[in-house]
Amino acid sequence: MKHLTRRTIAIIVALLSSLALTLTVVSLPRQAYAVDGTDAGGAAQGSDGGATPLAGPVPNIIITNFAYGGDSVAAGSKFNLDFTFQNKGQVAVTNMVITVDGGESFAIAGGTNTFYVDALWGGYAMTQSVPMQALASAKSGAQPVTVNFRYEYVDAGARSSSQSDVKISVPISQPDRFEISDPVVPDQVIAGQENTVTMEYVNKGKGDIANVEATMEGEGFDATMKTQYVGNVASGATGTIGYAFTPHASGELKTTLKVTYEDSDGQTKTKEFPLAIPVTDMQPVDDSDMADPNMDQSANQGLPVLVYVVIVVIAVVIIVVIVLLVRRRRKQKAKKNDIDEDWDDWSEGKDDKTDTDVTDGAAADTAPIAPASPASPAGPSHKA
Repeated sequence: MKHLTRRTIAIIVALLSSLALTLTVVSLPRQAYAVDGTDAGGAAQGSDGGATPLAGPVPNIIITNFAYGGDSVAAGSKFNLDFTFQNKGQVAVTNMVITVDGGESFAIAGGTNTFYVDALWGGYAMTQSVPMQALASAKSGAQPVTVNFRYEYVDAGARSSSQSDVKISVPISQPDRFEISDPVVPDQVIAGQENTVTMEYVNKGKGDIANVEATMEGEGFDATMKTQYVGNVASGATGTIGYAFTPHASGELKTTLKVTYEDSDGQTKTKEFPLAIPVTDMQPVDDSDMADPNMDQSANQGLPVLVYVVIVVIAVVIIVVIVLLVRRRRKQKAKKNDIDEDWDDWSEGKDDKTDTDVTDGAAADTAPIAPASPASPAGPSHKA
């Protein structure tokens, strides 16, 4: 009985050992082979009749997580770019070289952009920190950073090399430098009359400002447009916002000027300017000698009429003077013509007398010639 028990125990131990050996063999991984043709057992026959191992998949390196210290990076500021990379393959990679390229928007701040990793086993991950700086001239918005991985691995008894480029994006925000000057109020605001409040603005930032709207809030006045759309303001652009309003009554008019816009990051911002505007009634026109600003205005309004009257009077005087001068000249010309005619007549008479009396000598002009006596035509002349 005792001998039988020992024999039974030995048989049971042998059976358990065989079962354990069988399970161990079954659990071992099967090796793949590169084949030109496969047999029923999955083995491959090479050209020499031997089995050739089949190469496994190329291990991939990817970035699983990264951080840059906040929601965005201000242009010109420094930050640390932390990224975690993982070997997604089944074999280890060795001699890994990591290169970080910031492109046109980022630069390495005090260090190198190249890092070395001796080995990274399949499924394992590592974290790398890179000091960087966003350039002041960078555009706002998401800008790319490229991380390059070059590595080697051994698979199926052969050493191979591979590389992969992974791109991540880091948002850059330009500082908000959209400046609006204080409102300019007229020196005198009169109830019932239209007045204008103006504000000047300038975008000193390097990013564009979008969807600018201006609103005049309050009661006790009418406005043509209480809300006006200005639009987009490019970098370096300037302009003026004007509010036209008409107060209902005199007193103190309380209002608030609001300007809303979207900065380069797409964030909505609002700037408010509260105002207390004194409003006066229109003063009546006073005809007394008291100094009144409205009198100057009335005088200025009557000045053009007086100028027109003076111009007309001067024009009439000039015309009268011209007419008198013309008449005088005509009279002088007519008198001169008469004198010329008399002179011509006198000149013609003197010539005839000179022709008839040229033989009588000089005495013929002063003494008349006595007629001859009919009784004695040839006798001597007698004195009367």
